[in-house]
Amino acid sequence: MSPDDTPDPGRVVDARPGAAQPAPPPAREAVVDEVPDAPLEAETLDALEAEVEEAAEVVESDLSALASERDDYLDQLRRLQADFENYRKRVLKQQDELAERATESLVADLLPVLDACDAAVQHGDDAAAPIAKALTDVLDKQGLVKLAPAGEAFDPNHHEAVAHEPGEGESVVTEVLRAGYLWKGRVLRPAMVRVRG
Repeated sequence: MSPDDTPDPGRVVDARPGAAQPAPPPAREAVVDEVPDAPLEAETLDALEAEVEEAAEVVESDLSALASERDDYLDQLRRLQADFENYRKRVLKQQDELAERATESLVADLLPVLDACDAAVQHGDDAAAPIAKALTDVLDKQGLVKLAPAGEAFDPNHHEAVAHEPGEGESVVTEVLRAGYLWKGRVLRPAMVRVRG
């Protein structure tokens, strides 16, 4: 066995007689990049410059398209935010109106109770006076205003005339038969009145 025949410790060799031995790995050859010996020709340089300019135009076009798309998305986002803000304000306004209508309905339902308390006080029932005052004070704080137009000029927007007396000149309220009420500036119930004139 010659020194060249010394087995490689990393290579497995089949020692059986007649067994095929693996081929040794090919020798490594040095790979050398071909470097041109001559400088690039003017035509080649012009072609490369044209390709670079074309690539720059494509990049600029892409950037312009992306900027336009970004602006479109930003516009859509702003419109969506404005729509949502308008929706939120509209819902809040509707909730306030609904709450106000519910309160107005409750106050309208309490008007007969106020009428009964007023009638009891007018007939001398001293026990009803504190209840009438407490109820009136609470409702006044919320926006209820009593219409007691005796001696005032007749206003068909606030008064309902159920009796007329002959007289000269402008129509004047002579007697309030049932009190009227305003709720936050709107007529909740017109005053029932007797009118002269």
